[in-house]
Amino acid sequence: MQHNGWDHALKVTADGKGLVGHAGAILLRKAADQTGLTAGLSGALRKKSTSQFIDRGIVLVSMAAAIALGATSMSDIALLAHVAPLLGAAPSGPTVRRALDLAGTPRMLDRIARARAKARAHAWGLIAATPAGFPWLVIAGKALDGWIVIDMDATLVTAHSDKEGAAPTWKKGYGFHPLGAWCRNTRECLAMLLRPGNAGSNTFTDHKEVLAAALKQVPSRFRRMIVVRVDGAGASHDLVEHLLSLNTKRKKALFTTGWMITAADEDAIAKIPAGVWKPGTGQDGTTEDDKDVAEITHLLARAENWPDGLRFIVRRVKPSRRQAKNLTAFEKRTGWRYSVICTNIPGAGITGVPGSHHPQFIDTLHREHACVETAGVRTAKAMGLRGLPSKTWQVNCGWVAAANIAADLAAWTRLLGHHDDEDLRDANPGTLRYRVWHLPARLARHARQRTLAISETWPWARAFLTCWQRLCALPALA
Repeated sequence: MQHNGWDHALKVTADGKGLVGHAGAILLRKAADQTGLTAGLSGALRKKSTSQFIDRGIVLVSMAAAIALGATSMSDIALLAHVAPLLGAAPSGPTVRRALDLAGTPRMLDRIARARAKARAHAWGLIAATPAGFPWLVIAGKALDGWIVIDMDATLVTAHSDKEGAAPTWKKGYGFHPLGAWCRNTRECLAMLLRPGNAGSNTFTDHKEVLAAALKQVPSRFRRMIVVRVDGAGASHDLVEHLLSLNTKRKKALFTTGWMITAADEDAIAKIPAGVWKPGTGQDGTTEDDKDVAEITHLLARAENWPDGLRFIVRRVKPSRRQAKNLTAFEKRTGWRYSVICTNIPGAGITGVPGSHHPQFIDTLHREHACVETAGVRTAKAMGLRGLPSKTWQVNCGWVAAANIAADLAAWTRLLGHHDDEDLRDANPGTLRYRVWHLPARLARHARQRTLAISETWPWARAFLTCWQRLCALPALA
């Protein structure tokens, strides 16, 4: 018995004309063009020995747009065949592979980075000029106006077949262990270093290289006040000294890092008077129950072996049932689970942020670093880094560059085209794809004009149209 008749007299064909799938590709491409990224990459990837009939910069931007739309392999560039009447013929799979192989060389990666930095400077200036302004971070209800927050973190990319550079990982998997630096303000991946799966979590030279590349990506006018956050796995003595050296009279560089607790640290924690512990603070500025914070700089014996100017903040929470089996003897005895933060935020606090000298604020600032797992790492994996498509290292390096460009285009499209839409301004890639980028449309030609028509009943039709109009109105980079 048939319970519904929705498919009664329904005929499905594959001979539609003038249809465009994934119309949101034009938003991503327009953002690349208006910020000067397309032209910059075209110049960066120009090489005498390659065909002058193929613009490698456009190929890389096309691949980045396809990755933003959900591509996971080089052959997925065929997705852009749907928008060929608008953007021109999509490059073939072999053309994409050759472009990524070229882009993956160290020399070309450096030229790509410079093109991205120039386009980013223009994009950030445009974002700051929108009515919403630049997205300054808000911690515990306090805005960090003028401060750029950079989160560093490593992630694992599983390889399901033998690939150049793939190796066993510390989680007993197999693949790669890239290290990245994300701008928390805009959710762009500023820099990423592809590394073998057995690369260390706290390798100082890798952290120094990635941080230097990330700082070069921050426009000079925004580079005067920086906050760097690193988790405990990435922290090391050399890294702390390097972060301290970045702080000068002209440029302020603050940082927070995790800290591996030893028995000496537990002895210092045990000396904290009960009245010194203060309730922790949530991201909205309200106090938290069963979560306390205190400063132990003056009690920590190990602090003498570290550079001057550091502060150490300890946090205690009631352990969950899952955490109970990993508690130390000291934690089992006290009934609390402890974590320590190392920072160079001075006793006077962060410039322009009242109350930022309190241990509770510093604790909240560092804990917000966990958002890199969602707004950074997970976004990166949604943008082509869930797996690497090639067996060769150089092509995969080019793919990582294309994936980072995809994250740039997604961020610029959000912040320039949807700056007044609360749902889309901070939306993740899945939401943007579902609501805006995967929107179907019909292309019509009349009187020497092309018209891309989207359904008037689509819930986010106005958001799509507004984004397009705003991107078209942007002043292009000279």
